[in-house]
Amino acid sequence: MPEAIVIGLGKSGIAAARLLKQEGWEVELCDRNTSPNLLEQQQQLAQEQITVKLGHTPDFESLNLANTSPKLIVVSPGVPWDIPILLKARELGIETIGEMELAWRHLQNIPWVAITGTNGKTTTTALTAAIFQAAGFNAPACGNIGYAACEVALKGTGNTSTSSVHRREQGTESKIQNSVDWIIGELSSYQIESSVTLAPKIGIWTTFTPDHLARHKTLENYYNIKAKLLNNSQLQIFNGDDVYLNKASLNQWSDAYWTSVKGAEFLIGEKGFYIENGWVIEKLSATSEPQKIVEVSALRMVGEHNQQNLLMSVGAARLAGIEIAAICRAVSEFPGVPHRLEHICTWSGIEFINDSKATNYDAAEVGLASVKSPVILIAGGEAKDGDDTAWLKKIQDKAAAVLLIGSAANAFAQRLQEVGYNNFEIVETMDKAIPRSAELAKKYQASVVLLSPACASFDQYPNFEVRGEHFRELCLNWVDKMQG
Repeated sequence: MPEAIVIGLGKSGIAAARLLKQEGWEVELCDRNTSPNLLEQQQQLAQEQITVKLGHTPDFESLNLANTSPKLIVVSPGVPWDIPILLKARELGIETIGEMELAWRHLQNIPWVAITGTNGKTTTTALTAAIFQAAGFNAPACGNIGYAACEVALKGTGNTSTSSVHRREQGTESKIQNSVDWIIGELSSYQIESSVTLAPKIGIWTTFTPDHLARHKTLENYYNIKAKLLNNSQLQIFNGDDVYLNKASLNQWSDAYWTSVKGAEFLIGEKGFYIENGWVIEKLSATSEPQKIVEVSALRMVGEHNQQNLLMSVGAARLAGIEIAAICRAVSEFPGVPHRLEHICTWSGIEFINDSKATNYDAAEVGLASVKSPVILIAGGEAKDGDDTAWLKKIQDKAAAVLLIGSAANAFAQRLQEVGYNNFEIVETMDKAIPRSAELAKKYQASVVLLSPACASFDQYPNFEVRGEHFRELCLNWVDKMQG
């Protein structure tokens, strides 16, 4: 019987298994699914003496009866924390942790910036990492973005064999060196939930709106999971313009740094980061003088939400002692994040924009708010729980037409009709949506074709990245065809 079992054969699970193997654990990696890709990974990991069981779920009850229970279970982020086998494992006293917690135990001597939130965390993480790197720090982004956290731990503990081989397979060369200065981590609620001792130097909470309720059941549970990360952080930065976080405000977070794009008078408390006269301003204490840091116009990304992300990233950098010059350089050179309001191409004056990362109503509303109107909107996929009211209002304000794809198409069509919006078509697939969107953009003289689904992707794609890449490929092929 293995000493350690890793559940979930994704990037995080493989990195966790390799890290445990390096430490001398006898490791078994299991996944309830099977596919040609998973079989290929199984064969490769077997060469590293890591057993992989596909189409398999551990039975801890029978193992316990035979006194052969593992000492440790590590769970990948995509595996729900409260499934019966994990509840049983904890009941039996088997230590059960997430992949992020395992990485933290190896990297806790390094300061972390941990970023969480319903929306905005990927852009904030990427921009924060860019600023820290511009300042000369070795500060890899990891977690939900970049490397799995255990990959950083593998490299940081000197394993150059398995981790570098794995990264070559991924088509990227490692930028992690053995001497990591800061960890910049994007953490989902799933990763926080399964992290017991994770305690960052700086914690950032970007936004809070209903999401992942199928997993967390109630908004209160979801909030408390996020709050745990901030409570464990030495320093906290909050988006003060977020309605829900603003309500929590000083009652719970009296010593935090708050941000606002609306100016000093909207700053909660006496310290934080805000925008005034086109500048990011810092005020580090009640008695300190406000100081200009960087012009907002230096950031190439559009939208008020990206100004909020800028404030939080600059806040983290300043709390880490980074000089203003490095911040200005990084901000002006930052290209943005793939799949989040990403410009793909322009055809006949019509911009095609990929916002595949907008997987809920709030993110999709922000996407619509950030582009020129009129818009031809492509929406749909696997629907999520949440309040669609503001999103539907934004469609009425800005969309000349809506093309609906995926399993949510019929339900979205019904909701649009209910609010009196009838200029929609159910096209079902992205392949049909792109040529039709170009036709409609010409017809209505629309400025933008926007993929902003307001849905998860799992009905038609493995993840939102693959969905966004398909959109990109179809758009570029369409333009080539029209110009050729």
